[in-house]
Amino acid sequence: MDLLRGTVKSFDSGAYTATVQVMGSVPTFLDNVKVSRGIPAAEMVAGRGCAVLFFDPANPAEAVVLGVWT
Repeated sequence: MDLLRGTVKSFDSGAYTATVQVMGSVPTFLDNVKVSRGIPAAEMVAGRGCAVLFFDPANPAEAVVLGVWT
């Protein structure tokens, strides 16, 4: 497991997923990253920092946003 910092680029409240840019991967965005339901939708604002847990570092589909901050 890896816990990495990122930036929220967009949020889909219907699917409760986000597009995230992971720190250190400037040109790369991860789409459809699952977001913890413990994070209110109103907190998922573009530009906020986020913590992303990768259960399998080789498979971004196995990632989840655990928290956000300003």
